[in-house]
Amino acid sequence: MHVTGAHTYWLEHAWLGTGTEAGVLVEVAGGRITGVRTGVPAPPPGAEALRGLTLPGLANAHSHAFHRALRGTVQVGSGTFWTWRETMYDVAGKLTPDSYFTLARAVYAEMALAGITAVGEFHYLHHAPGGILYADPNAMGEALAAAAAEAGVRITLLDTAYLSAGFGQPPEAPQLRFSDGDADAWATRCSVLKEQDHLRIGAAIHSVRAVPADQLATVARWAEERRAQLHVHLSEQTAENDACLAAHGRTPTRLLADHGVLGPRTTGVHNTHLTDDDITLIGDSGTGTCMCPTTERDLADGTGPAPALQRAGSPLCLGSDSHAVIDLLEEARAMELNERLRTRTRGHWTAAALLRAASADGHAALGWADAGTLTTGALADFTTLALDSVRTAGTRPELGAETAVFAATAADVRHTVVGGRQIVRDGAHTLVPDVPHALARAVAALHA
Repeated sequence: MHVTGAHTYWLEHAWLGTGTEAGVLVEVAGGRITGVRTGVPAPPPGAEALRGLTLPGLANAHSHAFHRALRGTVQVGSGTFWTWRETMYDVAGKLTPDSYFTLARAVYAEMALAGITAVGEFHYLHHAPGGILYADPNAMGEALAAAAAEAGVRITLLDTAYLSAGFGQPPEAPQLRFSDGDADAWATRCSVLKEQDHLRIGAAIHSVRAVPADQLATVARWAEERRAQLHVHLSEQTAENDACLAAHGRTPTRLLADHGVLGPRTTGVHNTHLTDDDITLIGDSGTGTCMCPTTERDLADGTGPAPALQRAGSPLCLGSDSHAVIDLLEEARAMELNERLRTRTRGHWTAAALLRAASADGHAALGWADAGTLTTGALADFTTLALDSVRTAGTRPELGAETAVFAATAADVRHTVVGGRQIVRDGAHTLVPDVPHALARAVAALHA
């Protein structure tokens, strides 16, 4: 990742974690914040002015980049998660390392335009059709890493073990591209991946149905030895819970716990259909929870027990998952509003808590614990929202968190800075020209 020299930004308004301040001077060197000064009424000479409301960069903790090609097409008719999956398999079957790079570069550029500075890519599309290895067995993952670099965002590549079609079932034809055969072969391939300035390497278990129980510990041990993040789709569907109970006599959460998967570097994605005992296991182990409300409602998955999980000790973060939309502010808003609908009461989280889930806590879940705050020493990653759009006009700047979460959308992002470098300026991406055209071209190629 390009590292900037010394630079100074003057923020008209900035959310600093506990409140919003007017006139904040942020000094940057070597890609990090070296100083934060409040009460600066006007930009000093040489400072770049970012007018509006500046927030820490947002972290998209759960992404499947190629699902962006499904937007719109999977909304025809009704269907279920399982019929949606067939369309997803069709798109996955057409991707090559080159076309995946082209698509992901545009998707990550869309994320930057939405104020996202780091993404957790839950990556299971590993091999050529039929499961044949590319000459470089990590060609698809390296395409994603290169795409993120060119789009100017940080990435945690959560290389995913996906070995079976279900409990005791070998991979079906579309899943052969996902499977390494067994967890040892998965670990051997992953061990070749190298981190870069913009890239962290993590691990993922696709789900308890996709990794045999006797191989879960292999993935967990690989992550533990490297102190790497470990993510897992958990209890997204009631059908998965029922199948796990039939196969193992226990819930998916208990199965993961029994094989050493849960822990403070682990994040369960969705965590939707949990028992009280499941919630206790997740909370007591410090396992995180990544909620993806726009995808969960798009697929009619249900609303997970996020407040109970947080009370039990599970840190919350957010992801756009299938990219029905890419808008972390909407994900934050939806988590609160979904809970209001479920309980018919308001105020389950403060706006500040929701912003932390979308920024600092998301970065921590992706292994970027030094990002997601506007503080000295943190990575210089931040994003600025317009306060004069039709959505935000008339709001009170001192209520910055409330404005961001309950009024603004990704369309209000005006600037995004990563490592001190301005990736988005005045609503335009500085590295990827004409992002809408790039997306349209990449998606059209997969539907041709």
